[in-house]
Amino acid sequence: MKIMSSLRREVEIVVISDIHLGTYGCHAKELVRYLKSIKPSMIVLNGDIIDIWQFSKNYFPKSHMKVLREIIRFASKGVPVYYITGNHDEMLRRFSGFSLGNLEINNKLILDLDGKKAWIFHGDVFDVTMQHAKWLTKLGAIGYDLLILLNRFTNFILEKTGREKISLSKKIKNSVKKAVKFINDFEVTCADIAISNKYDYVICGHIHHPEIKEIKNDNGSVTYLNSGDWVENLTALEYNNGEWSLYKYEDTVEIEILNEDDDIVSMDNKDLFKMLFAELNNPGLPNNPNNNK
Repeated sequence: MKIMSSLRREVEIVVISDIHLGTYGCHAKELVRYLKSIKPSMIVLNGDIIDIWQFSKNYFPKSHMKVLREIIRFASKGVPVYYITGNHDEMLRRFSGFSLGNLEINNKLILDLDGKKAWIFHGDVFDVTMQHAKWLTKLGAIGYDLLILLNRFTNFILEKTGREKISLSKKIKNSVKKAVKFINDFEVTCADIAISNKYDYVICGHIHHPEIKEIKNDNGSVTYLNSGDWVENLTALEYNNGEWSLYKYEDTVEIEILNEDDDIVSMDNKDLFKMLFAELNNPGLPNNPNNNK
């Protein structure tokens, strides 16, 4: 049973990563509902927000635009929004340090949280494939997108026949030893460097594997956190009263969204960034042509 609610839940910090706007696998409508359900004091976008690798001028639905508009709306209301670059939006790395109002672009972020230090970055710098065979990673991204589309069709059939939904990508990752080893190695590498630099928290995205756990080595321990993604896991990290928690989207509390049609908006990279700057400079203005889309 879906419960309609107009109340926003207060959250001190929200960390979201790997949205992959502009791809078929992105669950933008669900993310918009989540954003409309919270009242954050700070938002950290931890990489791969807009998928510039696979960006196509022929595919950018209105729901994807609404995600950007919700984020900009927060910034326009005084909420600090930190956009940390990832590998799929790496072209933004040249703008590290750029800020416009309450929106700031960085390659990493260090926060002091109740006397503890948090090191936040996307995580692709520790991906060996990214460093030595980027073409292979891009090819894999296309295959992953196709797998997500196949998964949606499979789940549609399963739902119609009254059977439980499945995640094909999770099943593949969990059954392939190399994938499991990659995730473990990634987590340990991030944790080792964080411990050596005396951070209390290390917060990543990139691997689409939501997690909160303590990792120890001979030199100490650190809390490793991964915000997951909005392609298959639909998760975010939330910080409140000195504690981190992992939010998992469930379709039980639905915030009312007007005009939830999903027409396709045709644009290229230049059009997209032009629209974003227009929204940032004039958020919510009725004469902004994008506001009614």
